[in-house]
Amino acid sequence: MDKRAKRLGLLLLGTAAVGALGALIIQDQMRRHRRDLFSSNAFRRLAALGHMAGEPASVDAIMLLRDFASWEPRRMLRSRATAILSRMEEDFRRGARTEERHS
Repeated sequence: MDKRAKRLGLLLLGTAAVGALGALIIQDQMRRHRRDLFSSNAFRRLAALGHMAGEPASVDAIMLLRDFASWEPRRMLRSRATAILSRMEEDFRRGARTEERHS
């Protein structure tokens, strides 16, 4: 039974290593292509949307996402952009109201 436990441990370790390597490769691709919002490659556009989702709301980001949502031919990516845009617009409105109170 000791050999079985050792084999199982090695198998689990190998599986975890492959999973971690895959995650690192995907993360690297996301970072590399995150600014490729208008690329001809759909994966690059998805990566760029992932980057935009983590950005703070700004007028530039909102305008860029509006342009992208009107340009994007794929419904899934357009929906993702619209969701990010809605969140940014709401964050921006809240920020503007907060600044008015402090003035």
